[in-house]
Amino acid sequence: MIAEVIDSMINYFESDIKRINHALKVYGFANCIVRKEKLSEKEILTVEIAAVLHDIGIKEAEIKYHSSIGKYQEIEGPIIAKKILTDLNFEADIIDRVCFIIGNHHTYQNIDGLDFQIIVESDFLVNIFEDEIETSSLESIKTKYFKTSTGRSIIQSMYLKQ
Repeated sequence: MIAEVIDSMINYFESDIKRINHALKVYGFANCIVRKEKLSEKEILTVEIAAVLHDIGIKEAEIKYHSSIGKYQEIEGPIIAKKILTDLNFEADIIDRVCFIIGNHHTYQNIDGLDFQIIVESDFLVNIFEDEIETSSLESIKTKYFKTSTGRSIIQSMYLKQ
């Protein structure tokens, strides 16, 4: 089923290779973290879908608000994700959870589960590189936003190793 979600995301973003690659990189980290943290099969599927679609609202945000800031992505993303996932016949509880995560993925105080936490960590792991976040900020990011042992290990290995 995840292949169909990836295909839908690629079709939605069309030739926006940067956004497609970002989603696939977040998916890669999320897939690793969720499996190492030993979540259930349903939680794994939820994390994988949320990772692929987490920024799906960015295109509509840019059209409607002329901005890609997180707040607008959170407004527009769940609407698009719900349509994609409904068209692919996912269960209502998975759709609802994915839409909640997408609708809050830049609002860190709303993290209410390990599935959501893994999306945040995976997005940070990609954004640190893509946004060229300064090394001086990384220890603070790790302390403040990384809660899983797998995510903490990855950020340490990739970005903080001396």
